[in-house]
Amino acid sequence: MELSPDEIEDRIQQAAAVLRQAGALLIGAGAGMGVDSGLPDFRGNEGFWKAYPPFRGRIFAEMSNPTWFRRDPELAWGFFGHRMNLYRDAIPHVGYQILKRWGAQMRLGMFVYSSNVDGQFEKAGFDALQLLECHGSIHRLQCASPCSLQVWSADDLQLEVDMETIRTASELPTCPRCGKIARPNILMFGDGNWVPNTTDQQSVRLREWLAARRSERIVAVECGAGLAIPTVRNACERMAGQVIRINPRDFDTPTGGIGIPLGAAEALQRIDEQLSRT
Repeated sequence: MELSPDEIEDRIQQAAAVLRQAGALLIGAGAGMGVDSGLPDFRGNEGFWKAYPPFRGRIFAEMSNPTWFRRDPELAWGFFGHRMNLYRDAIPHVGYQILKRWGAQMRLGMFVYSSNVDGQFEKAGFDALQLLECHGSIHRLQCASPCSLQVWSADDLQLEVDMETIRTASELPTCPRCGKIARPNILMFGDGNWVPNTTDQQSVRLREWLAARRSERIVAVECGAGLAIPTVRNACERMAGQVIRINPRDFDTPTGGIGIPLGAAEALQRIDEQLSRT
């Protein structure tokens, strides 16, 4: 379904009206949230191959797999090292600051539920105690085995990647406990070795936040969460009384929701402009 410019504007106004009445803000974010910061979302095989031409013929789920850290660690860290460097260099777009300001103005605050591993919310100044990264973060490391439940910062890790081969010749990170290869603390495909401790702690904080607002009006603003892995979409629909879904393609919502077929930065700016008028 395509919407006319007038229909989109009407939904922008509806979203602003809903936000004016909200007591608390739940921010949902999928890969599309980072597109306006210049980050790839790997949507479909063509999108993945455009970002990584040497992997043409393979799919994202095949490469985002923990087995590579055993089979070919230089390739595994070439792939994840490039992503780490990309996320470190990215500057969060204006939409992050808009959401941060909206949340600060809410009577009962905000919480972020994100499937992104890029660390952009913390980089934009969001409180880490108000953030749940359901798939982990590329900015944390763990043992690939794993030999323990230890998780540590990747801030000191520097990797150079040959983009012709997507391999690294840099010294690979190792586990400080057992000395074996380390990996990002990310939930990959077919992953039985992910250490979920940090995300589990974040989940506890989110449950406590929701419990304290059980009788209040929680509005979810969901940006760039697709249908392929609907974790964020399902969470927003489950936890919020109303969902504002911002997505250029997959913007359908349950009854009562507001779907806006725009990119995150544009939609958030337009809603913010509407809010400023009254």
